[in-house]
Amino acid sequence: MESPVKEHREGTLIRVRVNPDADTTDLKGVDEWRGVLEVDVAAPPVKGKANRELLEFLGRKLNTTCELVSGEKSREKLVLARDVSVDEVKERLGLR
Repeated sequence: MESPVKEHREGTLIRVRVNPDADTTDLKGVDEWRGVLEVDVAAPPVKGKANRELLEFLGRKLNTTCELVSGEKSREKLVLARDVSVDEVKERLGLR
């Protein structure tokens, strides 16, 4: 299984698969086959709403700033969590 989190010089990169238009915004867990963190997002995939909600949600969970690195118009995204280690991300997201 490939881990969805990897070290980066500015923090930690997180591979995410987003399920927009969900009932609530929440972590679903790790898709081991794809090596991604699955996240349900209540916002629709319109005009960047789902992306903004994803970044705000992860930022709150990780207590840091999160930025979209790639995947603006895709369900699979690469997110940079600034100034947090891989271990901190795993702990705060319950991935241990």
